Amino acid sequence: MSDTVRNNVYMLRLARDITQEELAQVVGVSRQTVIAIEKGNYTPSVLLALKISRYFKKSVEEVFSIHHEK
Repeated sequence: MSDTVRNNVYMLRLARDITQEELAQVVGVSRQTVIAIEKGNYTPSVLLALKISRYFKKSVEEVFSIHHEK
């Protein structure tokens, strides 16, 4: 059994009509990092998760969630 982190960054970004590059600049990472987060290939640090959540004016739990896999 393992836990994974899922996120809504892609959907929130589309709703805000911003590019991956624009989000990356706002939160201080590369566009490749945003791509990896959206694909679920990278779990951001707490600091980065907080920055992303603050940008979208959402709680961390609204952007990121833990999923239990068996």
